[in-house]
Amino acid sequence: MGKETINVAIDGPSGAGKSTMARLLAQQLHFVYVDTGAMYRSIGLFAQRAGLKEENIGRLEGMLCGISIDIRYEGGFQHIFLNGEDVSDKIRTEEISRYASLVSALPPVRQFLLGLQRRLAEENDVVMDGRDIGTVILPQAQVKIFLTATAEERARRRHRELLEKGENISYEQVYQDLLQRDEKDTTRAAAPLRPAEDAVLFNSTEYNLEETLFELKKIIREKTGHAV
Repeated sequence: MGKETINVAIDGPSGAGKSTMARLLAQQLHFVYVDTGAMYRSIGLFAQRAGLKEENIGRLEGMLCGISIDIRYEGGFQHIFLNGEDVSDKIRTEEISRYASLVSALPPVRQFLLGLQRRLAEENDVVMDGRDIGTVILPQAQVKIFLTATAEERARRRHRELLEKGENISYEQVYQDLLQRDEKDTTRAAAPLRPAEDAVLFNSTEYNLEETLFELKKIIREKTGHAV
């Protein structure tokens, strides 16, 4: 038996800053960062390229055998490969965000990725973020954090990120898309978004990035004794 790995699970709604916080925490802890959202976005990109729409997204189940998801770490950053293509940048659009929400509601897709996600956590000390990490993927994680913020603040942050990437999109569109994704994520039948019973809830609305990072490191230190 090898040593027990340390798993940090960070869940929360779209735009809460989970990926940013998880990536920074993993760097400072010298853990592996696992961005599960990128996995769903990659499958969403596949669905979009296949011409699937919301009304026929269920057809994706029969296509999963033709999907290969590979994760590689370069310079401490996670790169996602879809059928051999590095799609790390291509999956970061609002359109693919909507597709990710659609495909993540499909139980076969969630099962398809479950083994990969758990294997990474079994073999490495990880910080993993998503929407059902503490409740479904890593229910035995030593640290479970549910990171959230008001819908307005999350939309403001996401809008700023998209503008910085050169996307021409209004705040109102981002806000409405976020509300729709919240509705789908919290009401879907497969692993709906909710805090694990033993998760620490942290609302970052009134905190900047550095303050949020400080508070999350404190939670991890208290739960594991790991110096951060």
